Amino acid sequence: MFEEFFGFTTKPFGKTPDPGFLYESPQHGEALARLEYAVEEKELSLLVGEIGSGKTTLSRALIDRIGEARPVILLINPRLTPAQLLRSIASGLGLQPARFRNDLLDQIHARLFELYEEGREPVLIIDEAQLIPAKATFDEIRLLTNFQLDDQNLLSVLLIGQPELETRLDRPHYAPLRQRIGMRYRLGPLSLEETERYIEHRIRVAGGSRSPFTGEAVRAMYDVSGGIPRLLNTLATTALLDAFGDDARTIDPARIAAAAREHRLRDAATAVEGHIHG
Repeated sequence: MFEEFFGFTTKPFGKTPDPGFLYESPQHGEALARLEYAVEEKELSLLVGEIGSGKTTLSRALIDRIGEARPVILLINPRLTPAQLLRSIASGLGLQPARFRNDLLDQIHARLFELYEEGREPVLIIDEAQLIPAKATFDEIRLLTNFQLDDQNLLSVLLIGQPELETRLDRPHYAPLRQRIGMRYRLGPLSLEETERYIEHRIRVAGGSRSPFTGEAVRAMYDVSGGIPRLLNTLATTALLDAFGDDARTIDPARIAAAAREHRLRDAATAVEGHIHG
């Protein structure tokens, strides 16, 4: 709709976690580097952050960087019993899952060893891991790290979730799993300066030669979103549509306030309007 009007070749603020649009802020770059290291070392690792902070986009970027070097098993709905988890892993490894747990474990171990001999140790990524329903499933994940040789693991495991995942794992009865975590990282919101660069980066990747957002509009987006990338995308897209409808090529704070109201961010919208009229 508005892409051609603003000189874009694609939507700059899409909702899907497209790794091609990843803005490597210092913390996102650091997180990605640590995840790559954890994969190389075949560690159990933990990535947490608020809703919309860019965790899933980072995981997709990691998958892109892994490429064909290692099989990736991606679980995006981890509301699984221990048996369902094992069957999902077996299927992800290209196996026909056995019926009973011990047979499943034997299948998985044999396949992991085959892949090790090929130099292609797999990576298990569990997104939205805070939704794992019971400690028993976490225990099964911990036991997966027992698939190892004398000097290394046969499987990398990445748990991705909201901050309550970290809070949950800090409880005393999760200590056996927590002690096996070799890398953990917590994503925070973007700063104002990072928000400015984030907006510029996505516009550039989308083929734009100039940003339609004024500096004041970007500041308003930061104030409303708190530096959360998903909220920035939502506000930016809504404001672009609004400006396109009015045949306006520049977006000011008033349009950001209107977008905030549309998405029920009323308190933030009121604050922005106060700055406009202050």
